[in-house]
Amino acid sequence: MGKRRILIVGGGTAGWLTAAYLARFLDLADNAQIEITLLESPELGIIGVGEGAFPTIRTTLQFLGIDETRFIRSASATFKQGIRFNDWLHAPAADGTRHHYLHPFEAPFYTEGTSLVPYWLLQDERARVPFAEAVTIQNRVAENQRAPKKQGEGEYSGPLNYAYHFDASRLAKVLQARAIELGVRHVSGLLTDVALDADGAIARVNTRELGALEADLYVDCSGFRAELIGKALGAPFKSVKHVLFTDRALACKIPYADPDAPIESFTIATAHDAGWTWDIGLEGARGIGTVYSSTHMSDDQAEAVLRAYVGHDAYKARIIPFEPGYREAQWVKNCVAVGLSGGFLEPLESTGVVLIEAAVAMIAELFPHNGPVDAPAKRFNALITGRFERIINFLKLHYCLSRRDEPFWRDNADPASIPEGLQELLAQWRHRPPGRFDFLLDLESFAFFNYQYILYGMDYRTDLSGGRGDFPNMAAAEKLFARIRGFSEQATADLPTHRALIRAINAG
Repeated sequence: MGKRRILIVGGGTAGWLTAAYLARFLDLADNAQIEITLLESPELGIIGVGEGAFPTIRTTLQFLGIDETRFIRSASATFKQGIRFNDWLHAPAADGTRHHYLHPFEAPFYTEGTSLVPYWLLQDERARVPFAEAVTIQNRVAENQRAPKKQGEGEYSGPLNYAYHFDASRLAKVLQARAIELGVRHVSGLLTDVALDADGAIARVNTRELGALEADLYVDCSGFRAELIGKALGAPFKSVKHVLFTDRALACKIPYADPDAPIESFTIATAHDAGWTWDIGLEGARGIGTVYSSTHMSDDQAEAVLRAYVGHDAYKARIIPFEPGYREAQWVKNCVAVGLSGGFLEPLESTGVVLIEAAVAMIAELFPHNGPVDAPAKRFNALITGRFERIINFLKLHYCLSRRDEPFWRDNADPASIPEGLQELLAQWRHRPPGRFDFLLDLESFAFFNYQYILYGMDYRTDLSGGRGDFPNMAAAEKLFARIRGFSEQATADLPTHRALIRAINAG
């Protein structure tokens, strides 16, 4: 059997995560039959839109053999226990009243197979506590700027589920160092053109500094430019702007006014007239960005939104335009796309990194050690397309339940903009909460309880009153709700502040 050569075009999070993951999975250091090279341009920087991840990143980093402490120190990382949504249900009232809810990463508490969700739904709507606060201790812990664990509780583990916020360019450097340790060859050169063979597959890529580079499998991690999958192979791009309207972001970094300022334990997502603003707490600064629809808001208006949020204009912001959508064929002949080259939806819920993780795990599992290199293409494309479609539904859920009256939000609530599959689920969820059989595991990035947090955070009404008799354990459920409340108070008292834990890790 001949050697299989993999050439990854592009660095950044997508390129270096792909390189390190494949090197680890294929045991590159001890496998003379596989060669992995990463070509990185010396002139192109990292976009670094995504400075947040989903809890899957812990498993990925652990698999790569990257020490958690080293990662946190090297990537300026902090802990992320979920997303807090401000003003999504309705705009701030004249008297200053505002609505907010948390999407925590911890699953709702249950015992002996009994779900508390129906019992919460059957409580008096006017008196019950918010859903996430009722069913998990993480709500109170995160709202009180506590860490999800104590120092010394073990790598990638702790009493509460968590992900990270991080500096994207620093994360890429951590992944690069690990990939090279695992045997990946790193070359620097500017891609000049791509030559195709008689069958329309990639024959070689040509570079300014290194001449021609050849491989059996080419991985396109060239970002929005999509040099291989888009420009060379012409894989069509499917826009979903008719469903997800945001297509621009205005991003900046703001230092803390006080080095001892608390670090939030979640991403803050604050809705505005035509989109939302992210606020991410890193160790030494906050990453802040306004996401908006250019159909509903001008760049100048977005700048005013960002300035009002930050409270001053002493920052440098850059506009990042993007087209929400994806390629239905992300593996074409001997080329597979990972990251922005395959598609991008929007920064909400950190799906950019999630999709990189999903793609590279599938490439590793499906990797053709011999035979046609495109043998897995049809399967890969079906799985990645299904994943994109379901993420689109999940992201749309955040918008279409809003009662805000600006045109952007009314357009989002218009059934014509809501995918049919999501409309069918919403109709069913009028009479029962989301459950695991609503979702196909290998196509999902989010579990049924993630949908519950959004639905019930946005005051969606699931009416179980007609079947009240089917839920006879109300007294036991009330005791459980009280226990969760008690555990919440205890955990908040016991856990260190987020900044204290990050400081201790960095000092160690």
